[in-house]
Amino acid sequence: MNLKAICLGAFALSILSGVSFAGILDEPDSMRPFFTDASMKTMKPKAEFKKAWEAMSKEKRGAMMKECQDAAMSKPHAEFCAELYALRGSN
Repeated sequence: MNLKAICLGAFALSILSGVSFAGILDEPDSMRPFFTDASMKTMKPKAEFKKAWEAMSKEKRGAMMKECQDAAMSKPHAEFCAELYALRGSN
């Protein structure tokens, strides 16, 4: 068996078993600027949310938007992703 087949099989198994890979939406340091509390349960008001978004690098913003477009990755962050979509629509 070659290495490519093993890696592909492991990836498929992780997808089928529900194991997800952590992304930028799961990184506390990336998400903290958008929340008012340490538990990251209360998002900042729209104006402050927009400032935090604009202060991020284009690479991080792109990664966040990409993850928000992925149904599996965005599900636990639905409220946050909804704010990003609204912000994108206002530009």
